[in-house]
Amino acid sequence: MRITKRTNIAMRLLMYCAAHRDRLVTKSEVAAACNISENHLAHVINQLAQLDILHTMRGRKGGLALAVAPEDLRIGEVFRQIEGDLPIAECFADADNSCPLTRACRLRIALQKAAEVFYASLDEITLDTLVCGNTELLRLLQPVPCDRNATRGRAGPGQGGPTEDPMQSKARRESLQEFRL
Repeated sequence: MRITKRTNIAMRLLMYCAAHRDRLVTKSEVAAACNISENHLAHVINQLAQLDILHTMRGRKGGLALAVAPEDLRIGEVFRQIEGDLPIAECFADADNSCPLTRACRLRIALQKAAEVFYASLDEITLDTLVCGNTELLRLLQPVPCDRNATRGRAGPGQGGPTEDPMQSKARRESLQEFRL
């Protein structure tokens, strides 16, 4: 069985968000860390937000966060939601089925059973199972460093410049906490 590009992107995005539960993440940071086109990612973000799997916050201090705890998010359900009613083979499509064997074909029954087993096995896995304790994955999903001060010709962290305004940091944490409620 082969999953769609959209489901693949959704899983990368969800794992990234789970690895960074302490803060909002940005679309551009996810795209860079997970090697995803921002255009494709935007479509998936929209779909996951509509499914109430992701929270999105617009604006300068906006970003993305999980709307569901990783231990409560079943991978099989994510796959079903993202894949939708995509037919596993031509004979499963009502409109585009041109196969003359459909009524008598036993392969269709076997494929239906295989799909049910596939999704049932994914139902046993949570997002937390994929991320928690997976040190190699967490190492790969580290945020993309961005030193805005250095790009503006100002001193950055460790160079005599401020690392972060404590008030802005506190305000961001509070907005994230309100956002998650």
